[in-house]
Amino acid sequence: MLTLDRLIAIVGPTAVGKTKLAIDLALRLETEIISGDALQVYRGLDIGTAKPGAAERRGVTHHLIDILDPDEEFSVADFKPRAAQIIADINSRGRTPILAGGTGLYVRSLIEDYHFNTAPGSEEIRRRLTALAESRGAIYLHSLLQAADPETAARLHPNDTRRVIRALESLEQSGEQVSQSRNDSPVYDSLVIGLTMDRSELYERINRRVDDMIAAGLVEEVTALLKAGVPPTARSLQAIGYKELVDFLAGRTGLAAAVDGIKQATRNFAKRQYTWFKRMPYIHWVDVDKFAEYDTMLAYIYSLAAGKFPRG
Repeated sequence: MLTLDRLIAIVGPTAVGKTKLAIDLALRLETEIISGDALQVYRGLDIGTAKPGAAERRGVTHHLIDILDPDEEFSVADFKPRAAQIIADINSRGRTPILAGGTGLYVRSLIEDYHFNTAPGSEEIRRRLTALAESRGAIYLHSLLQAADPETAARLHPNDTRRVIRALESLEQSGEQVSQSRNDSPVYDSLVIGLTMDRSELYERINRRVDDMIAAGLVEEVTALLKAGVPPTARSLQAIGYKELVDFLAGRTGLAAAVDGIKQATRNFAKRQYTWFKRMPYIHWVDVDKFAEYDTMLAYIYSLAAGKFPRG
């Protein structure tokens, strides 16, 4: 009988508390963490990605953090094989790794073993779609994808024109989605914990966290990245929190408007995260609000993990 690699995953919307829980759980289980965040792979993107620093990690090994320069490309097709290899390695050492992150496609592609369309691109199609985006706008282009491939459209922000074009190009070139799930259930022996909480409280957390990021030096972080030569069009700087501040530093908006824009975009992102994770029926949801004390919730989740994956 085939023995599946073991995996614990901590998922949920931004600002719900995944990072702290993953680290505390890793310490109890004496294991390692794999980041499932699309932006924490980049060196120098620290404050805006809520990347845990060395002190916060408390000695827990973190994988797929700080592995690329901010002007390099990284996608789910790069993430999935790297993460799978790390999971296999940690399992071979008798430990069950913890995957922690809120990038729904990254997490789901790994757990459900997505395969990716490798059809060659078409420069002619790409030019035509780019011209269409310039003449009709990004929202119009996204609406075309929504009509043709609602699932892919749901996970792509309308302003992520590059990936919207790639998805439409893939459909026109080969008739296939950019990515497709091979399985409706996990391909790992897994425990997938989803953290949730009252939406209004989550949105307040998001607003406070954005203010804390600004106070911690997010504007200075973006300034340093631009001064280091990272182009403002780099994929990493198109992320929420970075794009708005690039616009501020270029004089296209004021700081207050940029901060409000970050808060709104982050709240909208949290909504999309909930939509994405609801498509994963095997998630064991844990309502943070139901626990009067954080330590009580940690003990409960530890009991789930230890019960499923007893050691020794």
